[in-house]
Amino acid sequence: MKFNELNIGNEILRAIDDLGYEKPSPIQEESIPHLLERNDLIGKSQTGSGKTAAFAIPAIEKIEANGLTQALILCPTRELSIQVSKEIEKLCKYKKEIKILPVYGGSHIVRQIKSLKKGVEIVVGTPGRLMDLMRRKVLKLDQLKTVVLDEADEMFDMGFRDDMKFILDRTNRDRQTCFFSATMGPEIQEFSKLYQTNPYEVKIKSKEVTVDRIDQYYIKLKESMKEEALMRLLEIHKPNLAIVFCNTKRKVDRLVESLTNKNYLVDGLHGDLKQSSRDQVMKKFRNKTIQILVATDIAARGLDVDDVDIVFNYDLPQLDEYYVHRIGRTARAGKSGLSFSLISGRDNNRLRQIKNYTKANIKQMPVPTLVQMDRQSDLRLIEEISSKLDNKEKLDREKDILIRLMEKGHDPFMICQVLLKDKLDINNHHEKLEGIDLNPKKKSKSKSKNKTKKKYDKEMTTLFMNRGKIDNFTKDKIIKALARMAKVPKDKIGQIRIQKSYSFIDLEKSEAYRAIRSINNKKISGKKVKIEESNK
Repeated sequence: MKFNELNIGNEILRAIDDLGYEKPSPIQEESIPHLLERNDLIGKSQTGSGKTAAFAIPAIEKIEANGLTQALILCPTRELSIQVSKEIEKLCKYKKEIKILPVYGGSHIVRQIKSLKKGVEIVVGTPGRLMDLMRRKVLKLDQLKTVVLDEADEMFDMGFRDDMKFILDRTNRDRQTCFFSATMGPEIQEFSKLYQTNPYEVKIKSKEVTVDRIDQYYIKLKESMKEEALMRLLEIHKPNLAIVFCNTKRKVDRLVESLTNKNYLVDGLHGDLKQSSRDQVMKKFRNKTIQILVATDIAARGLDVDDVDIVFNYDLPQLDEYYVHRIGRTARAGKSGLSFSLISGRDNNRLRQIKNYTKANIKQMPVPTLVQMDRQSDLRLIEEISSKLDNKEKLDREKDILIRLMEKGHDPFMICQVLLKDKLDINNHHEKLEGIDLNPKKKSKSKSKNKTKKKYDKEMTTLFMNRGKIDNFTKDKIIKALARMAKVPKDKIGQIRIQKSYSFIDLEKSEAYRAIRSINNKKISGKKVKIEESNK
């Protein structure tokens, strides 16, 4: 079936075509005809299956551009509210007279009030902020055509039952009511009896979700080995974006600190963070300013990022369906994905339950060894250099340096070895693991060495600079600027990591304030620089 067979207007069809959707997903194909006929509906489908378009397309079709709120979508989190509203905006590309407003806590309510007073046809929001706007009598729900509870199971899990009841009790009786959820608990059935009339039930089986396109592995190991095993997997696979799931806030914070000290671009997400901090973390993850997100299940709800390469279960989830939710963060938009679960202690029973629930082939693998890491690093370096050799770019400056070194009597083969050694030294921070890499005696030596490094790391702070490779910024240029403009000695500077459009600079804490004060908003090589302490 194609979208043009679903009795959808041309304006929405054009928007769908621009988005590159070739055919409706199962939840869309089965839900849209019922919703266009104004029937109530309960839709059960996993995260990432296209639920938003399933309820948004029929809702947009029924809306008149008159400034009255005609569609209300409830979401469990701020993040999901924003994502849903953005997707609806894309579907309204050729219906620009229809206005969409996301409303949520943690943002200026005055702006939201002003927008509502001007007139908004579609409101997407979290229960708490919706109730606040209703009590202020700026959000009127007496002209609704459609009400949607998106991720209804999560809203019940998060304790929004009374809030949802408060909102639904104050809507007009002739509205269409839709519940969309990954699971169907008793609370949804209860609400269905209260607020729906003869609803159609659409259930999409888990096997139709993207889990089948995910290569799933588990590693049995001691709890104390998890951190090192995680870093080895990160080094081997080099993901552009990865999510690491932990079961506790404390573990998230501890793991973020540890990975940061090892120079990974990482940040954490859990329930104790302020909304502004959560927004900042999510923005960095979407913009790829950080590559690794460490999160709890609740904090990651509503997270929708298409380019996640790998999902790590640092801890196994407490509920079977959470496993599907977690690994479903990868393999979006028809892509394949990868997941690793770190199993220790009494996790064997939990793993068996997850296998029975998902019917998935979760394969066991050993902890990667340092030898395997070296081999992978060698292969990656060979490919990188081969690619550069094939490009046949001009290397006149490099050639000149090589000739000058040879004139000093240095063997070109030895020169290459020295340069390659610098490239290969990046993995030296890894600890050796007893029973995998070495005997117990050597382990204690490795531990003491690591303790020394951690002590050194704690004396450093990381600065963020808004200039990178595209601005022709190099490590040498940054070091010279720090010396010239901020009088920072070279021995006070740690690692400098230059990315495409930004850089991270490790400095001794005693030098950081002077560096920021001296360089921020100044020009380096004719380009204005912003520099600040990184939240990485």
